[in-house]
Amino acid sequence: MRDFTDARSDQTTSELWIVEHPPVFTQGQAGKPEHLLAPGDIPVVHSDRGGQVTYHGPGQLVVYLLISLREAGIGIRGLVSVMENAVIELLAARGCSAVARSDAPGVYVHDRKVASLGLRVRRGFTYHGLALNVANDLEPFRRINPCGHPGLDVTSTQRLGISDSPAQLGDELAARLARALDYRLSEVDGR
Repeated sequence: MRDFTDARSDQTTSELWIVEHPPVFTQGQAGKPEHLLAPGDIPVVHSDRGGQVTYHGPGQLVVYLLISLREAGIGIRGLVSVMENAVIELLAARGCSAVARSDAPGVYVHDRKVASLGLRVRRGFTYHGLALNVANDLEPFRRINPCGHPGLDVTSTQRLGISDSPAQLGDELAARLARALDYRLSEVDGR
């Protein structure tokens, strides 16, 4: 992501990357070590995104937004709202009511976090993005203070009764993000 962002110009096409990661904790640039309670055998990777600590693992949908804020005609706070609203709409389409919170970016269902956000902006270009818990193991979140909030409960779409796979939700979420940002999607397989 950094290499893509560092090499891009205003003419570079913006991209959304949809991935799943092996188990890893990521610590944001302002991350405090006390939020890592007991990482155990899961590696901790220091990241240049905003935010504190979170967990990524198989079954979790991660969407990286490598976009130009100028091209999208949006500021960083506006982009955060677009990301949160896309997840909220995705869940609403499946009968699940979710909300964003002004005190803690992300998406919540009954005070349980289902999606985390963390971005970095360099020269007007963003990278990093959002993580939606779909069918991932939630136990690792008990080893940290998720997003720097002690005692924060997390949930997943699976636990909310949504049976869609990460791939299914990823396709729809990408479409919702592209529509909100006035981008046209074209699929490229990065494997």
